Amino acid sequence: MKFRKSKNKRKKHENDIGNSGNAVNAVNTVNTVNTTNTATAENMDNSKEKQTHVHEFLSSTKLAEENDDRHNHRVAGVTSQVIPLPGGNHKHAIFSNTDFLDHLHEIGAETGPAVRVGNGKHVHFVKGTTTINDEHFHNFAFATLIESPLLPLEG
Repeated sequence: MKFRKSKNKRKKHENDIGNSGNAVNAVNTVNTVNTTNTATAENMDNSKEKQTHVHEFLSSTKLAEENDDRHNHRVAGVTSQVIPLPGGNHKHAIFSNTDFLDHLHEIGAETGPAVRVGNGKHVHFVKGTTTINDEHFHNFAFATLIESPLLPLEG
């Protein structure tokens, strides 16, 4: 693969501002969750706030650009802790960077609600668009990995 930048033939994303807003919203959500669930030196030993759970994720973005510049990126990470939803379900926030080709992108999104997969386990689906860099963006869609796959069922 050649790493040349032929910016004159690339199409600009139609919604630059809205696209970057996805990452900003996810960061705000993660910051809120982290503030809520972070122990301080004063309350570390006596904290009554229970930590919830997170999910790992790994995926590749969809292809972008044309000809010699056509490429995708990989992304991996760990979600935020639980963000409660009405009715007892929950979601998670995701904020990460893609791998670095000759540039990188950020992904910021909130997962869908938990989807049960049996044995008391669940996953979440995620769909979104990366930030724009090098005059293009990538779509992504994936499922998180199963929460604590090696731990036995509770109860």
